[in-house]
Amino acid sequence: MFHVKHSLNHYSSLFSPRWWVLIFLGLCLAHTVTTLLVWRSWWLLPLTGLWLFLAWRLEWGAVGDDAFSWETAITSKTRWCWSWLPLALWWVYLYLADSFGQVDMAAVFFHLQAGIGEHGGSERMVDAVLYTLAGLLNLVAFSWLVRHDSRWQRLEKVLALLLLVSNPLLLGVTQRGAAFVTRDGAWLDRRYVEPRIIEAPPRLPNVLYLYLESLEATYADEARFGDAYAPLKALEKRALVFDGVRQLDNTGWTMAGMIASQCGVPLMPAGLIHDSQFEPLGQVVPGVKCLGNLLGNEGYTLSYMGGASTSFAGKGIFYRDHGFDRIRGREELLPLLEDGEYLNSWGLFDDSLFDLVVEEVRELNAGGAPWGAVALTLGAHAPHGYPAKRCEALQGEFEPTDILYSVKCSAWLAKDLIERLERAGLLDDTLVVVASDHLSMKVPVWEELVSGPRRNTLMMLGSGLTPGRIEREATTLDIFPTLLEAMGFTIDRHRAGLGVSLLSPAQTLVERHGLDALNTKLKAEVALQERLWKGLHPRRRQPSVQSSQRPNQVTETPMDTVDDAMMPSP
Repeated sequence: MFHVKHSLNHYSSLFSPRWWVLIFLGLCLAHTVTTLLVWRSWWLLPLTGLWLFLAWRLEWGAVGDDAFSWETAITSKTRWCWSWLPLALWWVYLYLADSFGQVDMAAVFFHLQAGIGEHGGSERMVDAVLYTLAGLLNLVAFSWLVRHDSRWQRLEKVLALLLLVSNPLLLGVTQRGAAFVTRDGAWLDRRYVEPRIIEAPPRLPNVLYLYLESLEATYADEARFGDAYAPLKALEKRALVFDGVRQLDNTGWTMAGMIASQCGVPLMPAGLIHDSQFEPLGQVVPGVKCLGNLLGNEGYTLSYMGGASTSFAGKGIFYRDHGFDRIRGREELLPLLEDGEYLNSWGLFDDSLFDLVVEEVRELNAGGAPWGAVALTLGAHAPHGYPAKRCEALQGEFEPTDILYSVKCSAWLAKDLIERLERAGLLDDTLVVVASDHLSMKVPVWEELVSGPRRNTLMMLGSGLTPGRIEREATTLDIFPTLLEAMGFTIDRHRAGLGVSLLSPAQTLVERHGLDALNTKLKAEVALQERLWKGLHPRRRQPSVQSSQRPNQVTETPMDTVDDAMMPSP
């Protein structure tokens, strides 16, 4: 009888508030592991089960009086828990990782500086609220465990320290701070070549640059993604396709992707410790020349059109200061729509944008001067995309979480736009560039995307280019000089910025040094950051080797030369 009563008491204790706390903490830990290691969601149950087994065996949180008290959870003689701040910072990082997949701290700092007003993606605001509530409950639950179990209380200071030093959020900040005292913070800057057109072709071609939001070439793998990339595969048959375009750090969001491909530099934020760090930026990378500056000097009329607001992340400022004549986003294009209610949370759907692009190209052709037009889509934007209604006739109705539907829709609309312009005779003597602005952020097929090597979309067609494939290790920095040479311009040593033309035999930085090495050098770079922002960044004494450097010269130290000599030529 005693054994039966004891068993019943033990069984009923499994449903006590103590176990509610332990179950919640186990779920929080399991969510952290699956998010960081990109494991599938079904791992939540076994990981939580393992935590609960340990809690049962070690009797975590067990006390003589097993009653739960909210007052005990949040107050005691010692009000402060060392783990509160480290846990809160981990919840911030988890939200970013769960939202974007791979967290680039440069993107966080830049958007704080450039402004995040007029953004879309309202579903992420809901996620932010849920993460905040879960984080607060986690602080309460962990505080209760610490104050009910002396073993956890003794370990808490060590655990708090481990949480701090392991948080990638803080690691990114400390790495940038370390750049100010690094031995060589000018490795990339020595390789910077000021963009310069030496000779223009007899007849200046037009250029149409289509940035397809997040539509990376990784989607071309039919085994993982079916026919989502099929429209672009059809377009590749008559284009010059560049395989192997990788993503360098500080180029993995829209503004950074456009600057990388038009300026040949990664977008390093304006600085971490200068006085105006969190004030709105009045300029975006004012210290470098970009595609618009060069083409503007050659007499081009330049236009930018995008479905989202140009106020977001400094897009309008960048294009205004780098030679573009007309810059239009959601606010400017909305009055031109037949149906002003046909919008998504970011702005225009791709079918509406492309209809307006057709009219823009028609007007540019009528102007007589050579022209350049840049258009940025929204269709494949993470997490689920914003497919246009026009795709329903081809693909059927959209399932709200089917990113592959959105990818195929955006790809088909891009192919359709080019064909419409060709039929209308509006692309004569025009180079068309179709490219992803960056690799996709976290989407429902994230596990499949990150299961192998990833690459950006880049293809060019028209303007006398011979269709084919060029397979080279490159980054989006190399698009800038490649585009200039594809247009027929002669440039300094096939280079512009940090990029190297993929139409030339010259080695790219990633071919010479490897992507991981470049990312490591980027973390310690200060001189290039100063160049980008024209002194907005805190000044730092540079090695004497810099004193005789000409703006358009690649200068290397003896160690650089030894490293480079070991690399094979292409």
